[in-house]
Amino acid sequence: MPRAAGLRGLVQLTLDLFDAPAPAPVAAPLPAPAGPPAEPLSAVLAPATFHHPRGNRQSVLDGTVVGYLFERARRRSIGFTVGPEGLVVRAPGWVPLREVEAALQARRAWILSKLQDARGRRDQREAARIAWGDGAAFPFLGRPVQVVLDPRRDWGAGGAILRGAGGQEADPAGAGPLALHVGLPHQAGPEQVRDAVQAWLMGQARRLFTERLDHYAPRLGVQWKRLVLSSASTRWGTAHADGTIRLNWRLMHLRLPVIDYVVAHELAHLRVMDHSPRFWETVATVVPDWQDLRGQLRDDPVPPW
Repeated sequence: MPRAAGLRGLVQLTLDLFDAPAPAPVAAPLPAPAGPPAEPLSAVLAPATFHHPRGNRQSVLDGTVVGYLFERARRRSIGFTVGPEGLVVRAPGWVPLREVEAALQARRAWILSKLQDARGRRDQREAARIAWGDGAAFPFLGRPVQVVLDPRRDWGAGGAILRGAGGQEADPAGAGPLALHVGLPHQAGPEQVRDAVQAWLMGQARRLFTERLDHYAPRLGVQWKRLVLSSASTRWGTAHADGTIRLNWRLMHLRLPVIDYVVAHELAHLRVMDHSPRFWETVATVVPDWQDLRGQLRDDPVPPW
């Protein structure tokens, strides 16, 4: 074979290797099975959702379904609040619903960001849920404490005693491991253990809160009359004009500076019963770093009970 013809054959062979093969004969399509049509992908992959447990309206914000609690209120404008339960929207009675929807769409980025943050904090709290029993751990004044069921002794009215290394009675402000010895049998159920620890924590809370109220009240120039321990799920404290202070006993899970911020906050309300700039100036006179502590109070996970 001449050399030129051999070269053309080699080139043609190379091209044939890269050419698409001839299409195979197309078979006749099979008949579609009987039944309802397939669901669209958007229906199978449901969008993210947020639902307030008492929600009465919903909106779609950037593809996310948001169920929220809508309330009419005596106010001048539409207001949005994102709390542990979800979104609450309040509007004056004269504002039509279409304007409420427009406001939701205008603030959608902020709303979705806050809802995502709230969900993240809720997930953190659930991850911190305690499995009550011998060896359970819970935070006390920001430090981990291990539960030790110790039926050998009667630990007095509180039914429990906090001990440190070597079994000595512990100083919560000190260093080293802490163990709460609870006078219960080893076979005690989770509810018994939880109730015993709660009773001890509430006793510690009453003692510490009284001490901190007495510390800050004269510095703020106010007098408190009565302390009530609260179990509220969404409030750390409240103050009443008659001098009654309510403080959530679960604050005992947090560090003392955070507790001090809440105590000072409620006492400051005995001087200024709102959250005006004058109120925050009052808080700052005794807790200058209140903004940082307020952030810790919001972000630190507290185990759900």
